[in-house]
Amino acid sequence: MTDHPEDERPSGPLDTTTLEVLGCRAGSHPLVCEWRFQPDSVSPRHLELRLDATQYPSTVTSARLDVRWFEGGDYSVHYLEQGPSTGELESWQCRWDRHPRPEAPRAHFHPPPDGGAGVEPSPIGGDEGEWAEDYHSLNVLFAVLDWIDDRLRDVHR
Repeated sequence: MTDHPEDERPSGPLDTTTLEVLGCRAGSHPLVCEWRFQPDSVSPRHLELRLDATQYPSTVTSARLDVRWFEGGDYSVHYLEQGPSTGELESWQCRWDRHPRPEAPRAHFHPPPDGGAGVEPSPIGGDEGEWAEDYHSLNVLFAVLDWIDDRLRDVHR
């Protein structure tokens, strides 16, 4: 995951308690096969959720969510699929963020296939200055997992 430029930094330090709750609860989802802190639980930089690659088409060899949740309520949820392509690893990714960004809403989405510079308003996570009911960390996580379920249905069609 990339670091944010100075004027786009999430508010507050990493909220490891919330990340641990997210990891434990994510384990109940049929797509999630493992969760762990990266690089480790002593000094975590993010929560990694490994997704069950057997539920993906053969073009995907691994899939994961990297989650960062901050004490100020900002977050970054990065979805990454990887697969073999002519001997090299090919990836498909996107990202849901909530943090200050001058040219976009505080809650925004970096769409696939590269999750890069393109930004659009996020369908989850509350709007600027709003603490919406659907903004709770578990609701954000499970909204993303529902989005991934929908993606899997589409790729299997």
